[in-house]
Amino acid sequence: MESLGADLLRELRDRSGELDAGLNWPREQFAALAREGVLGRVIPEAFGGTDVSQQRLLEGYVELAAACLTTTFILTQRNGACQRIAGSANDSLKSDLLPRLTRGELFATVGISHLTTSRQHWRVPAVQVEEVVGGFRFQGEVPWVTGAPQADLIVTGGTLADGRQVLAAIPTDVAGVQVGPPAKLLALGGSQTSSVRLEQAWIESRWLLAGPVEQLMKQGVGGGTGALATSALAVGLSLAAIEHLRDEGSRRPDLVEIIAPLETECAELRSDLLSAAEASATNAPSLSPESIRGRANSLALRSTQALLAASKGAGFVNGHFAERAVREAMFFLVWSCPQPVVAAALRELAGISTCG
Repeated sequence: MESLGADLLRELRDRSGELDAGLNWPREQFAALAREGVLGRVIPEAFGGTDVSQQRLLEGYVELAAACLTTTFILTQRNGACQRIAGSANDSLKSDLLPRLTRGELFATVGISHLTTSRQHWRVPAVQVEEVVGGFRFQGEVPWVTGAPQADLIVTGGTLADGRQVLAAIPTDVAGVQVGPPAKLLALGGSQTSSVRLEQAWIESRWLLAGPVEQLMKQGVGGGTGALATSALAVGLSLAAIEHLRDEGSRRPDLVEIIAPLETECAELRSDLLSAAEASATNAPSLSPESIRGRANSLALRSTQALLAASKGAGFVNGHFAERAVREAMFFLVWSCPQPVVAAALRELAGISTCG
């Protein structure tokens, strides 16, 4: 399978620490992704992209995440927005936005957790929408929007009074769109993930991507690789941790028996991830995304903690890769994590056997 350029991966790896040092936005990293054509991988050729297969896209996420998890996480959110734009029936909007997104002239992101996993228990929808002349009026809060302070467009949605939902590409310069300050996260602070308040924001119909329709997120509007993308990030972080363990193992023979099973597990998981992507593309039976996500979460947690233990005191110092990797692994316990995966993680942490 075609690999990303070594120079690109080296640049991302060398600059990854600076993103963790503050809320630094990876501007130069995204410029490099644009130069290498990575930003066009989810955009159809008709709009200047390359539109690679789901397998190639996920393999790219694994490689990129092993180099810099923050940059790659942001990329998945940007790609999610691009995929939903590309998958819409709004041809004029696609012709306007997609070529510029391919070239990196615009930054789009996505905020749909309130329509899928976050705040679904609320009686009143997190974002309420009213259909008005010429468009829609949005009121409410989108809780988790990666890169919101940097975004030109936010792909998000809301719910009408009759239960139908809409999805739109909302320009951030529209009156009523209020981007909050970046959250102070345990890790990935450079992603500048913020909440976005919509105060009677009037969005013209030309920005509509889908709807109004019931159960919008089940309509398959440009979802792409979906849940598998987050698992790919966890596999990439695990790969990086195991590589650092190998470096430690080159000086310490006692680590060989620790590294070997982690390497085997990671290789098998990576293979299953790509097989699931292929099966999804052909509607063939496969391992469920939830089972892969559970395994990926577990491996990320264990491999990074193994690295910290092997690194001893040096790994506990702020700025060391082991210290950062342990924090980054915690991200997978909370980001777009389906409840069955959360439950499995809690049982594992509690030492409760899943057998019998």
